[in-house]
Order: sequence, then structure tokens, then C-alpha cells
Amino acid sequence: MRFVLPLLLFALSAMAAKPVNLVFILTDNQGAWTLGCYGNPDIRTPHIDQMAAEGIRFTRALSSNPVCSPTRATFLTGLIPSQHGLHSFLDPKFMMGPEAYNTLQEFTSLGEVLRDAGYTCGLSGKWHLGANMTASEGFTTWTTKPDGSTQEFYDQKVIENGQLRVEPGYTTDFWTRKGVEFIQQNKDKPFFLYLAYNGPYSLGKLMTQPARNRHAAYYADKPLHSFPRDAMHPWQFNNKEFHNTDAGRRRMAAECSGVDDGVGEILAALKANGLENDTLVVYSSDQGWMGGQNGMWGMGDHFRPIGAHELMMQIPLIFRQPGQIPAAQTCDAIVSNYDFMPSVLGYLGLADKMPQKPQSPGRDFSAALRGQKLANWDNTIFYEMETTRAIRTERWKYVARHPDGPHELYDMQSDPQERFNQYGQPGTESVKSNLAKQLDTFFTRHADPKYDIWQGGTSKAKRHTK
Repeated sequence: MRFVLPLLLFALSAMAAKPVNLVFILTDNQGAWTLGCYGNPDIRTPHIDQMAAEGIRFTRALSSNPVCSPTRATFLTGLIPSQHGLHSFLDPKFMMGPEAYNTLQEFTSLGEVLRDAGYTCGLSGKWHLGANMTASEGFTTWTTKPDGSTQEFYDQKVIENGQLRVEPGYTTDFWTRKGVEFIQQNKDKPFFLYLAYNGPYSLGKLMTQPARNRHAAYYADKPLHSFPRDAMHPWQFNNKEFHNTDAGRRRMAAECSGVDDGVGEILAALKANGLENDTLVVYSSDQGWMGGQNGMWGMGDHFRPIGAHELMMQIPLIFRQPGQIPAAQTCDAIVSNYDFMPSVLGYLGLADKMPQKPQSPGRDFSAALRGQKLANWDNTIFYEMETTRAIRTERWKYVARHPDGPHELYDMQSDPQERFNQYGQPGTESVKSNLAKQLDTFFTRHADPKYDIWQGGTSKAKRHTK
């Protein structure tokens, strides 16, 4: 009997020391406002709402760029576009074919850090960061798609086991199914599942075609008043054919609910495998999206000049780990997706593994996940797409476009919908000057001259536009 207690203590110690699993669910083109837990009364998202009820929901999380390749790179590296070099969406030639290459190869990314910490890492879903045929960045399980855009969700090409083939059926369900398989196969060891949906999307001919998933019939006659009806904004450049259409609204709603089904299956798989309390689940989107607000439909690159509206930036951000993250919490701090990697590593006890070269501008908000108050948090974040840059503070937003404007200045407290541009208005000179100085200081400190478009740098992605 004298050996029983030491053995029991050793077993308990080993259990306590087991690393927390990570499931990172990232969607494509989804504004926070499309979810029930963020106040949407029309779109059914019960499983994502459940995540929020059982964890913490960030009410003011913003992306540092309004398109997919740059934001996905930022989530995985903690770096801004002027550091990782992806200022826009990646051309297909860099994903497949003789010019394909991994755009993150020069950096240490989240998957590599977790791999080195003993995690098995798996990707299921959209990559859009180059060399799509080949597993990279610490991932050993690799199921993805050959491109970045989405023309449809049915009978689409996928890459699995290094082979390109057509997957029959609904792609959203396929990514979920592969995610569940990964969880089941790795339940006895620490794992990182990157479940990167290419839904709900919201662009191209998809928005002119009716949904075909299990939610299509429900939304077929719904007015969806949460999508505002407003005259088309004069800066709208793309998406005009489905701007303010019932077809576009209903397709978006159905695809949001389709993703929500997948979230429910992932949560159920964790519970069925006894991993619910051992796994941090994160839900977010690569960037925000507008569905009629201010007469706008889409994201920043769908406007000329490039847009920097709040809803192009605002993303859902929800963390859940029962027993560790207090339930039904909200955090109102303004955070960016460049804060994601240092915060996740901080929560997992790997803060010292955050890469230092190049140094991320990201901050660690993991204390909020543990129910603690964020001390001395600065509610200031920065945003850029090609020649457009912005700074968002607690009260103000300043948007600067290189080299000749137009520029914007909004009081986000009195004008949260950004209806009245105060740039150049009497009495705002000192506010504008201070914000411009902060913007320049930030990019002078963090931008790599090679990728600093304002200073003649280049981009790994689309040629920059005004």
C-alpha cells in the first residue's frame, strides 16, 4: 500500500501537466454581426452562441486587413502585412504549379511552435498561403483546397494526402468531417486542429445562386431585416450585381448556419472523446464583412478607394474551455488578430515560445480568458491594406491613403456608423495630427522595408492599388 499514494500522486501530476489541446475554427468573410451571440436576430447560429455562453466573447475584435491571405498569415504569425509581406489575396499561381511557394516559410508560425512543443498539428480547410499541395508550417495532417476563392460549395476540388480530387457533396461538411477524424485519431496526445472553413464566403456568383444546404428552405422566404437596406455607396466597386438582393442575403444566412452545424459537430466530438475540458476552442473569422450597412456590401478591397470601415474589420472572437475559462463572459477591450498568437501561446503556457524576430506588435490578452481584468490595456489597433492604413483608438479612427488620400476621420463615440467624415473640419486638426503621428510611429517601428508599400516596398500578393 505504501506505493499506492506516490503512484496516484504521480498519475495526477502527469494528468495536470498534459498540454491543453487547441481547436482554432476560422471562417471566411464573416462579420461578427451575422451571429446570434453578437445580436443578429435572423441568422440561426445556436452552436456558436453556445460557445459564447460557455466561454468568453470579445465584443471589439478587429482584423488588421480586410482580405483573406493577409489576415490568415497574421493569425498564424502575429505579424502585420508590412512584416509578412502579404498585403492582399494570393494569386492562384503561387498555390499550384511551378511558381507555388509557401509565403510563410521565412517565419516561425503557430503550427511550428506547437509542433516543437509536442503537439500533432492538422489542417482541414482553406490555406490560401501558397504551396497548397504540400503540408507545411508544422502540420502533418493536411486537407485543403487548391485555391483561395469559392465558386460553389458542392462537388469542389480538394487536396487530400497530396492528391487533387473532386469531393462530392457539401464542402463545409467535408471540412468538419475531416476535423472530427483528426480529433478521434489524436485524442490520446496533444493536438492542434486548424479548421479553416471557406464558408460562409459571400462573394461572386455564389451570391446570385440559391443555397442548397439543409438550411436553404428555412431562409427561402425570410426578409432578414438585420441586413440594412440603404442606397449603394458611391465607393462600391465590386459586388454590385447582388448588392441589396434577397438572393445574396439568404445565401449568406444559409451558409452561416451551415458553418454553425460544423461547430456543433466539433464540440460534440470533443465531448464524445472525453476532451471537452482539455481543449481550448476558438472561433473567429479572417476579416469582417458588410451586408448593406452604409450602402456597402463586402470588404475593403471591394471599394475604391480601398475601404477601412469598422464592419470590414470587426470579427467574431470567442474562446471556450469548460472549467478553465469562466462562462458567459464578455471582454470589451479593442483587440486585433495580431494579438491572437501571443495570447493563445500565453494561455497555453508557451509565452516564452513566441517568436521574437521579427517582433510581433501583438499583445497578450490571455489574462482575460482566465477571468482577470486586462491591466493597462491600450485600446489602440492598426490596420492596413496596400496603400490604405488606419488607426483605431477608443474614440477616434483615422484613415490615411498614400500618397494623395482621400483621408477620413471619425468620432467613433458620437458616430459609430462612420457617417460623417470629420477630416479637414475645423477643430479637428490636433486630433488628426496626433493620430497621424501614432500611425507613422507604429509602422516605422514594425514594418519591414522590403514589404513597406508606403516606402516603396513590395507585396507577395496582388499588385497594390490606390
